[in-house]
Amino acid sequence: MFISFLSDYGSEDEFVGVCHGVIARRCPDARVIDLDHSIPRHDVLAGALTLAAAVRYLPPGVVLAVVDPGVGGERRAVALRSERDGRLFVGPDNGLLTAAADRLGAVAEAVDIGSSHERLTPTSNTFHGRDVFAPVAAALAAGEPLSGLGEPIGADGLVRLQLPSAELVAGGLLAHVIHRDTFGNLVLDARPEQLAGLAAAAGAGVRIECGGRRHEALPAASFAEAPEGGLLLYEDSWGLLALAVNRGSAAQLLGAGPGQELLLGTL
Repeated sequence: MFISFLSDYGSEDEFVGVCHGVIARRCPDARVIDLDHSIPRHDVLAGALTLAAAVRYLPPGVVLAVVDPGVGGERRAVALRSERDGRLFVGPDNGLLTAAADRLGAVAEAVDIGSSHERLTPTSNTFHGRDVFAPVAAALAAGEPLSGLGEPIGADGLVRLQLPSAELVAGGLLAHVIHRDTFGNLVLDARPEQLAGLAAAAGAGVRIECGGRRHEALPAASFAEAPEGGLLLYEDSWGLLALAVNRGSAAQLLGAGPGQELLLGTL
């Protein structure tokens, strides 16, 4: 079975490799897909948005997600099963998992795994990725039933984040940057059909107001449709609107990153 693994662990320490090792010891046949370990440190919202955007492209199996600034505190450790395809999720109950699970219908079953018999003991107060989440994910991949790995909890009691959402306002489309990728492209919480509400057609410029400055972006289907160094607005691989600079960085041009508010309007 596949285990798709997302975290904010980065690549400079042994954390990801150790979790791989724990999984391999419990379920040697599991195939681990390293989805993303570059989520900004402690940024649960960024992790949740990334996971929610990616989940429909992941193979059936287990999703192991660890962005856990509350480790060792009162937050619960949970495992979930989605309603639509039985996808399994393991991670902290801090909103990281629920947006992705909701993309697959809803949460059909949830258990608290904080005291699971599968956890490693002694259990560290600061590395539940190794001691709680990885072994439970591996047990699920090995065929253990979810109900046997923890105490049942109500799905309606799980933590859910208030996700940002673009909205049409008097001056245009008010949007927010939800992700900056390694190319400096800025993914927005807006969808292409919302752009139609601005009566913006291909070839007509879109006004971008950001941090008190105004820019013009060209709506385009691909990077090559904009001149080199030109700012473009396009539909990205997540199906969301995004800003890019052909052969450059929209983040650098606009001086923007996750959380930045933008106003999109007609010229």
